[in-house]
Amino acid sequence: MHGYAGSILVCDLSRRETTHIPTSDYAPNFLGGRGLAACLYWQQAVPGTAALDPANPFIIVTGPLAGLTGLSGSRWQICAKSPSLTPQSFNYSNLGGSWGAHLKFAGLDALVIRGMAEKPTYLFLHDGACEFRDASHLWGMGATQVRESLKAELGQDVRVLTMGPAGENLVSFAGLLADNDASGSSGFGAVMGSKKLKAVAVLGTNRPEPAHPIKLRELTDLLRELKRRRPQQAPSPPRGMNARRQACFGCIAGCLRSVMETASGRRGKYLCGSGIFYEPLVRRYYGELNEVSFLATRLCDDYGLDANAIEAMIVWLSRCYRAGILTDQNSGLPLSKCGSLEFIEELVRKVALREGFGDMLAQGTLKAAQTLGSSAEKLCGDYVFRDGTGSGYCPRMYITNALFFALEPRQNFPQTGEVGGTVWRWLDWLNGVKNPEVSSDDMRFIARHFWGSEAAADFSSYRGKALAVKMIQDRHYVKESAILCSFSWHISAIEIFRPEVVAEVLSAVTGDRHNESSIYQLGERIFNLQRAIHVRERQCGREGDNLPEFWYTTPLKESFMNPKLLAPGPDGQSITRKGSVVDRGQFELMKDEYYRLRGWDVITGLQTESKLTELGLVDVARELRKVNLTR
Repeated sequence: MHGYAGSILVCDLSRRETTHIPTSDYAPNFLGGRGLAACLYWQQAVPGTAALDPANPFIIVTGPLAGLTGLSGSRWQICAKSPSLTPQSFNYSNLGGSWGAHLKFAGLDALVIRGMAEKPTYLFLHDGACEFRDASHLWGMGATQVRESLKAELGQDVRVLTMGPAGENLVSFAGLLADNDASGSSGFGAVMGSKKLKAVAVLGTNRPEPAHPIKLRELTDLLRELKRRRPQQAPSPPRGMNARRQACFGCIAGCLRSVMETASGRRGKYLCGSGIFYEPLVRRYYGELNEVSFLATRLCDDYGLDANAIEAMIVWLSRCYRAGILTDQNSGLPLSKCGSLEFIEELVRKVALREGFGDMLAQGTLKAAQTLGSSAEKLCGDYVFRDGTGSGYCPRMYITNALFFALEPRQNFPQTGEVGGTVWRWLDWLNGVKNPEVSSDDMRFIARHFWGSEAAADFSSYRGKALAVKMIQDRHYVKESAILCSFSWHISAIEIFRPEVVAEVLSAVTGDRHNESSIYQLGERIFNLQRAIHVRERQCGREGDNLPEFWYTTPLKESFMNPKLLAPGPDGQSITRKGSVVDRGQFELMKDEYYRLRGWDVITGLQTESKLTELGLVDVARELRKVNLTR
């Protein structure tokens, strides 16, 4: 198979057995990545299984573009039932770096891990083989130390995925860490911990071959040239630190991903939310930015905690401190020193090790707030989303995003960021920034061609938003199955992220014929399969597609990267969303329109057997019919 290793490994930790499944059984209809993971999960997960039950399948997947250069296609995903969600349900985490490409080099397109080992174990995958190895000497180690220990044991070319003490202690939002400090969220560190699986190491030399290498070279040369026309400036490092850019494997031209180094020689990734989440508090506490913000990220990565969940938790803890609900004394945390190194060290350590007050916090912010009582619960306010992270790209600001938040198990930043990130780039044009990426004309072009109508770019109205959501979802599910990087393939780079360009790349790599129409059809099938999983797990449709109450009742006061709360309105004119809420009635009407566009039942929000059959999901329709979850 061109672009694929050709094999999926199913590993049973309880029996210490492995079996291989041909990738060709899945690739034509589900491509790879999220689509492949959803299909494997549908087949192997037992409804009603808890996230930390040994039967919860832990699935690691790449896409057909992994291991090829010049495409930014070496992203990889981990999928399983997530302990960070209430109710627990199928979830996903998208990672970068180089581990995914090396899984492909080791001869595998995907890895499915089931069961629970008798004692701490790590897997060593190389050239299609799987070794079960004792990890007792690694248990209790931080993620960075595990990575270095296994490289010393297996060789520096090996790539390591691991979890820290938070995963071992089943913290609900325990994260994962791989080479190049690629971090994973959704509580999957706890899933690994429940299986007594400390790490997965991969090594191999099996490079994928494209079907049409000359055509692929032409496309990658074009993509590199287009990216060179859009240079990005790396952020300035904190005082006393050095920084250098570090691209993921196979990147088109590099994003803002950087490696920073302290004066003492400590190095690590510094990018996006997981890198800068502590920066504002550091500035406030010390009066300037320093290495403490970087060290906060390293602490989260090493102990194995989702930094975005920690950031939301800190917001809530600070509100509780100001309200007098929590103090330094009754929490055992130096809340009065929030922003200091002392505070973040204490918080991360106590949560990861479940010490004292940290044991309650290890449930996640929302459950911890419920435990403290209604006054504390109210202080989660308009910030903490159901996955325990802070809610970015808020739907009060960006109307379209209301449906993404309602329909996805977690915040799907590639989807909400297509809308919010495009508006950010439009703000550059509005503010007179030189060479802006998105002008008002560009915004209307994007809306017409990629969101269904110009009405989708008018953020004063709910018109056109349902169609925009469907089109964005269908494209993004192909992107997350290929798997393409959302930084490099953002819709604002109009010349690059067109469905027809994605189709050309996939055709050149796999040899299968793709076009714009088939891209949307493929994405629709994959999204409907994920919808079927969530319906089966939650036993509901429309009533599960809801938003937190505060978005309907609490007026918008601020928005990240958009202090004046500006957005395009009628005819591209600037409007402000200050004081906005989600209109409950309009949102329900938007859901009606969305369900009709999807071919689902409008009253229940359940899929119809005819639509599932049309998409080739006959077995899925049959299983849902047995439990009365189709119409």
